[in-house]
Amino acid sequence: MRDVIAFILGNFTLTFFVVGLLASAIALWRARPPRSSALIVEALFSYFVLFSIGFSNLYNFVLHVFFGKLAASFIGWEDSPFQLEVGFASLGFAVVGLLAFRGSFDLRLAAIVGPAGFLWGAAAGHVYQMITAHNFAPGNAGVIFYSDILVPIVGFIFLWLQHRAAPSQQVR
Repeated sequence: MRDVIAFILGNFTLTFFVVGLLASAIALWRARPPRSSALIVEALFSYFVLFSIGFSNLYNFVLHVFFGKLAASFIGWEDSPFQLEVGFASLGFAVVGLLAFRGSFDLRLAAIVGPAGFLWGAAAGHVYQMITAHNFAPGNAGVIFYSDILVPIVGFIFLWLQHRAAPSQQVR
């Protein structure tokens, strides 16, 4: 049981993604039929930004700010003041993600674009560390590395789907 809890907490990006899918499924189950494609996209996207952006970055904030030594060792780093910077950047992304849960398309765009730059930059840093320092710690080369690449991709797919599912707006 300890290993399961460690996996869930250590791979929080995957955990929050799965919890977001479960929350979406519950919201769709509770919705009255018919369930339009716009409703399905809304459920999936809103809970994605809530959990994969909002809560995931809030969790990352707590880890890096209050448990910096633990976070650094998980990544394969030495503890440094950089932990605070990563933590507070994550707090900013968390706030935008939480606001975007029921926010506009533009707010959701911001909730995806900002973290995408951060996460893809982090993924590049992970690759650099794997090559130059042979750092294959779980927090550098494990689930976190793959989610740094895939979470923004999923977010951009949801943006596209929501834009496509929205009623067309004609210019008058």
